[in-house]
Amino acid sequence: MDISVVIPLYNEDESLPELYAWIARVMKSKGFTYEVIFVNDGSTDKSWNVIEQLRAENPQNVKGIKFRRNYGKSPALYCGFHKAEGDVVITMDADLQDSPDEIPELYRMIKEDGYDLVSGYKMNRKQGDPLSKTIPTKLFNATARKVSGIHNLHDFNCGLKAYRKDVVKNIEVYGEMHRYIPYLAKNAGFDKIGEKPVHHQARKFGKSKFMGWNRFFNGYLDLITLWFLSSFGRKPMHVFGFLGTLVFMIGFLSALGLGIDKLWCLANGIPQRLVTSSPFFYIALTMMMIGTQLFLAGFLGDLISRNSSTRNDYQVEKEI
Repeated sequence: MDISVVIPLYNEDESLPELYAWIARVMKSKGFTYEVIFVNDGSTDKSWNVIEQLRAENPQNVKGIKFRRNYGKSPALYCGFHKAEGDVVITMDADLQDSPDEIPELYRMIKEDGYDLVSGYKMNRKQGDPLSKTIPTKLFNATARKVSGIHNLHDFNCGLKAYRKDVVKNIEVYGEMHRYIPYLAKNAGFDKIGEKPVHHQARKFGKSKFMGWNRFFNGYLDLITLWFLSSFGRKPMHVFGFLGTLVFMIGFLSALGLGIDKLWCLANGIPQRLVTSSPFFYIALTMMMIGTQLFLAGFLGDLISRNSSTRNDYQVEKEI
């Protein structure tokens, strides 16, 4: 099969027939063999009824996955990736803002140009309030580029992406990590990542399910988590042990300095208050305690990591 199109959706019953018809026209015009996998993420409208109807009319090309409740976009993509059989996997949103006309060029970039992943870039984004959309999006993408090291991507969160099949079968999308699939792919060794400017249309039905600033702050926290796991997930002692030792030594040297100062004053007959009467003594003691706790946290994290069933779970491309 040439292409699998994975479409996560939530309450998009009005747009689904038009979206599928558009995808089918593009596939037929280019002679692609394909499947469209609709993942119904706990919709409360008639989305699943529409998917069943499309399946009945197009049993060779339409598949559907129905969640019992709303889990989020990342679980929907994960399940869609698990079922995908095409050599190239395309993801797009169900709201008709992503154009299926982009599919042939995305497919070509994967198959002919050799990219592992191609992300869409909505240069002329159709969106509303700058305070809730534009500014958070720009901040989010700038932060993601800096942390991930993928400097050629301008729109990490664009739903229109193309993947080599091996990519989606070797990454785990969980929580709300769909924003960082390029980063997940890079960490798994798929580092040939490209970008394609794509046409973006105004929403035709319904309204956006995502609020800008909420998305930005959640995305920031997810990015920090992903950075930490990718950098120190298998070696937590390297960060906690270092920080613990550093903080402990600062506290210890501060306490030592207070003690030396006290002894010097006694040796020279200079009146001096008790060491414990100085606030610096308690600051030093607190730092020593925090440093010890950080060190122990790293030690325990390392013990857990060493006994983890996935400690040596590495991605192997080929075996002979």
